[in-house]
Amino acid sequence: MKINVQSIHFDADVQLLAFIEKKGSKLAQFFDQIIDAEAILRLEKSTIDHKNKLVEFKVNIPGQLLFAKDNAKSFEEAIDLCIESLRKQILKHKEMLAI
Repeated sequence: MKINVQSIHFDADVQLLAFIEKKGSKLAQFFDQIIDAEAILRLEKSTIDHKNKLVEFKVNIPGQLLFAKDNAKSFEEAIDLCIESLRKQILKHKEMLAI
């Protein structure tokens, strides 16, 4: 599965890109028809609780586009939250296909 990564207003380091690739590729375990994925990383203006790392994750599957968005204190934490949300969406989609 190909994952396109966009980092807005900063350059993502190699470790972060590898982390995204590793976590994103785990989605293929749940659904083998994933076409591609896109991760958008953005730094927001500082908030009171310092959750200023925003991640938007899109997964393109046949006939549908799955989307997850989350804020956290670190990009890794936000990516984990998005991947978990997408995993649930994929499983729900597979359930609907089986009906």
